[in-house]
Amino acid sequence: MSGQCASGQSWPERSEPGRSGPGRSGPARLVRSVCAAALVGAAVLALPAAPVHAEPEPDPAATGTLGLPDAPNVPDASHTPDGPEEPTGPEGPAGPEATDPDPNPAPDPDEDASLRRLLTRLQDLYRRTEQATEAYNATEEDLKTQRKESQDLNIRLARARTRLADGQADAGRLARQQYQGGAAAGLSTYLRMLLSADPREVLEEGHLFKEAAGSQAATVARLTGNEKRADELAKAARAALDEQQVLTERRREQRDAVEGRLKEVEELLSTLSEDQLAELDRMEQQGTDEAQRSLLSSGKLGATRTPSASGDRAVRYGLRQVGKPYVWGAQGPGSFDCSGLTSQAWSHAGRPIPRTSQEQWRQLPHVPLRALRPGDLVLYFPGATHVAMYLGDGLVVQAPRPGARVKVSPIASNPLLGAVRPDRG
Repeated sequence: MSGQCASGQSWPERSEPGRSGPGRSGPARLVRSVCAAALVGAAVLALPAAPVHAEPEPDPAATGTLGLPDAPNVPDASHTPDGPEEPTGPEGPAGPEATDPDPNPAPDPDEDASLRRLLTRLQDLYRRTEQATEAYNATEEDLKTQRKESQDLNIRLARARTRLADGQADAGRLARQQYQGGAAAGLSTYLRMLLSADPREVLEEGHLFKEAAGSQAATVARLTGNEKRADELAKAARAALDEQQVLTERRREQRDAVEGRLKEVEELLSTLSEDQLAELDRMEQQGTDEAQRSLLSSGKLGATRTPSASGDRAVRYGLRQVGKPYVWGAQGPGSFDCSGLTSQAWSHAGRPIPRTSQEQWRQLPHVPLRALRPGDLVLYFPGATHVAMYLGDGLVVQAPRPGARVKVSPIASNPLLGAVRPDRG
């Protein structure tokens, strides 16, 4: 049911909520009042227009924006008394709220300094993580050596115990022989010659007795020596086992240290936004570029030389590993740490080298940077805790750090210590 005005426009009739019966006449009366007002308005519009004099607007300076004497003097956003009206466009009036932000805002010096401190902290954590990794690798190599020594000692101890058992059997036979012929053996050779019907036979027996006595003495000496040797080997085997247990415990502690460092890195990175991570990468790359330019301009790096045959094979192996993940303690084939990559590259080139970066630096011949050729190893940081392989043209291939992948980098991507050549001479 609906009410309708003279103009023909209609509204749906609604009842007030919570009411029924006679209360429904309220909306009908409202509709009739609206219709009547519309008819009066139409009659007024039909009369001749009379001039209307507008009253002057109140002075904003005297009455305030709202025209009230006590209202605060807040500028009206739609009125600018001190200048011409600003043009409007499809996106609304130009003004502080409509202007676009500066696309190149000035960097915040405090935030920049904070990010640089954060980058330094991250780089220190990465360095300490790799230092712990190389310590773990060294202990792992010592443990392998100790296990082999323990195995060798156990084999030698088993053989010594076998010889000891054989000597004890010989000693038992000697004891039985002495018991069975004790009476005759107790007489002197002179008395037996007097009592014997054939003195010549006694002399021959004496010669045999001497030989038997010599054999007995040798058997006893061998038995004594075997007992001593077996005892020494048993002590060495126990000491080797103790050392193996010490190394195993040390390796466990170093493993925990590496994992603790990695957890610190993960926790620190988890607090950063994508923009902060991108800015850290930019800062790090900027530092690497500056270090590389400084090195190249210093003249310390010579021209690229021709690699040796084994150096070329090592380089080719290293480049085939690009893209594989860094995993601490790994030496292939699916992942590597820094020294795992370099040791495996040279192993595949036919020249086994030490497993860890510290031992590579300590044992291999050193070469100046000016004489570098592809395949040489470049060591970083004072403790030789990182290593990469030189490719030529100021580039290295490396397994850089946890969370990264094997890649080609500028040689100055880390603080240089020096270089070694696995196949010198």
